[in-house]
Amino acid sequence: MGAAAQAPQSIPNGLPSWAYNIPDQAQPPTVAATGPVHMPGSHKEYDAAKTASNSNPPDWFSDEHGPAPRIVTGEVGGNIPACGSCHLMSGQGHPESADIAALPVEYFVRQMNDFKSGARKDDGRMQAFARAASDEDVRQAAEYFAAIKPITFVKVIETRMPPKTYVSSAARHRLLAPEGGTEPIGHRIIEIPEDPFRTANRDPHSGFVAYVPPGSIAQGEVLVKTGGSGKTVPCAICHGDQLQGLGDVPRIAGLQPVYIARQLITMQNGSRAGTAVELMKKSVSNLSEDDIISISAYLGALPPK
Repeated sequence: MGAAAQAPQSIPNGLPSWAYNIPDQAQPPTVAATGPVHMPGSHKEYDAAKTASNSNPPDWFSDEHGPAPRIVTGEVGGNIPACGSCHLMSGQGHPESADIAALPVEYFVRQMNDFKSGARKDDGRMQAFARAASDEDVRQAAEYFAAIKPITFVKVIETRMPPKTYVSSAARHRLLAPEGGTEPIGHRIIEIPEDPFRTANRDPHSGFVAYVPPGSIAQGEVLVKTGGSGKTVPCAICHGDQLQGLGDVPRIAGLQPVYIARQLITMQNGSRAGTAVELMKKSVSNLSEDDIISISAYLGALPPK
């Protein structure tokens, strides 16, 4: 994915690197795609340079969403990344970005305001984008993504020995190591694309596989549903019985597990603040890293809608 022009993710206060997709220092050689590109199920053809564009990304399935505003589509020759470049035209993004499909409009707007004010920190990307966007642009994007119905985009698998991976500096997420093999999962969530070529070319129908430690999903279910004997708060109280959102509170079902973990960590750490996060402080304050992994695994395994 043509993200080389974007700033790399940084780790606030030395927190777990697995949640932040920090590129490995040693990068295996890769060959950039050239020429025309096609995706299964789409009648469209794009040049590889277009699929790599951050300012005007491809829209493989334009019949699956309503008219997209300029802030989402971008424009040829533009110098500001379009929403669709990282979050895809479907809004469901990759592990290094957020799944914003079906987010409540007011929640979306509030998050952009938090990025703008610095209450929610992402110095390399979202803070700059939020400050460059007008209020009208933000609301148009919010209304566009709110109308999109998310699909199941991640498959969660428990294993002690996932495939060996590395974090690609171009993709900003994990890819299979070219030498093959497996490695211990340890205390991590490992996410890789189902089809790296389709993911690199921003196909919104091609999702991810998340590998999590054995027992994570069951333990996460206990924490999410019961609060784990006071360790946290049952999620349904705010996020709805199916965890698919309630009013202006967003869905958490079916999100990328690495993304969920990263948000819980940053709320706990204080690098994500704002009015809504104040309500989450009690929920996250006593969670261990393993608790966060388990909650993220369970939520990622749920249907999004």
